[in-house]
This record gives sequence, structure tokens and C-alpha cells, in this order.
Amino acid sequence: MSLQAQIEQTLREAFAPVHLEVINESHMHSGPATESHFKVVLVSDRFEGEKLIARHRAVNRALAALLPRFHALALHTYTPQEWAEKGAAPASPACQGGH
Repeated sequence: MSLQAQIEQTLREAFAPVHLEVINESHMHSGPATESHFKVVLVSDRFEGEKLIARHRAVNRALAALLPRFHALALHTYTPQEWAEKGAAPASPACQGGH
């Protein structure tokens, strides 16, 4: 199973998301395109009443066993209401080291 699929499975089990995107953005960064850079858009009822830092810490705890296997993780965490208002996560910035 790919690392991307493992991240997705772990987040589905931990957060029962109403929306989840795990995007491999490795091709946007310097070096070979591997499974090294990911963007996660995670929408879950479990984020209700949680500050952004608490949401990110919860995701990092859920992914603790996988974190050593990749270099970067961009997190975009929303409640269903926040997601309905936003409709999309921000675009990732261009890599400063290459592409």
C-alpha cells in the first residue's frame, strides 16, 4: 500500500471525515518525485470547538507512526460548517528550492 493510501486510511479511521483529500505534492518540489510532500484537506465533526493548533496536533498524533516516512505535511482542517463556507483549501505555494 502506498504511503498516500496509508495516510488516507489512518485519517479515515481516526476522524470519520465528511471530506478528505490526501494529495501527493512531491512532484512540486526539488529532487525526485517520491512520496515526500503531502497536502491534507480534512473536514470532520470532531474539529467542532477545537482551535487550529489542537486540530493539527490531533492529526499529527494520528499519523505519528507514518511521520518519519515523509518530509512535509500541509494540513487544512475544517469543521463541516467552515468547509461549506470556504469550499476549497488554499493552493500550495511554489517550492522555494526548485520547481
